[in-house]
Amino acid sequence: MKTPERQHHHISDRGLDLGRIRAITLDLDDTLWPIWPTIERAERVLQNWLEANAPATGALCRDRAVLREVRERLNAERPDLAHDMTALRREAIRRVLRRGGDDPELAEPAFEVFFAERQRVDLFDDALPMLAFLSERFPVVALSNGNADVHRVGIGAHFRASVSAKEFGVGKPDPRIFHAAAEAAGVAPHEVLHIGDDAHLDGVGALNAGMQLAWVNRAGHAWEHAPLVPHLTVGDLHALCRALGS
Repeated sequence: MKTPERQHHHISDRGLDLGRIRAITLDLDDTLWPIWPTIERAERVLQNWLEANAPATGALCRDRAVLREVRERLNAERPDLAHDMTALRREAIRRVLRRGGDDPELAEPAFEVFFAERQRVDLFDDALPMLAFLSERFPVVALSNGNADVHRVGIGAHFRASVSAKEFGVGKPDPRIFHAAAEAAGVAPHEVLHIGDDAHLDGVGALNAGMQLAWVNRAGHAWEHAPLVPHLTVGDLHALCRALGS
């Protein structure tokens, strides 16, 4: 069902300069699909796999506090992995396998079970129409701090390239990753429209990188990053296509 366009009572958008837009950079998680149902389902699949293949670890992982402690310690000990969700998840599985007394080599197949399910996303109803609309008109580059793979998700044909924090080494909101995405699209940053849902990671990052910003604000949140201002705020992706001239 289409998400209704919401009224936004925060600050006024700056307005898009349509003539400037020569390429699109596009966030994935929570812009094209809701991420937490995906992660929760992938974690259930992983839990079932552990209980079948590493029973002691599976029993240990039923206590969510154990996993939380492992992840918090890992984040503190391995800041070098901060932008690599794949490596963090794989190492967390390896550590909990050791704690459970199971073979840590099982971390690799366990992660693959999780990762395969992580790519099974439920797209928002407006995502595919927008992707088709955009990719017919502009080079589109995926720009994500996460580890979704647009090809495994099944939408890779709409993208010129993908730039991820894992591959680039820094994540949003660092302007450098936005500049790398503009380069992948073959244009200058000021010629890019970035589309994303996270006001800080997507919004502040894109604006500081010199891009125009379309903020996808499905939940009707207030913008809290003045004096920076989105060029366009929309409640759904259909509204974005209308603003771009569909």
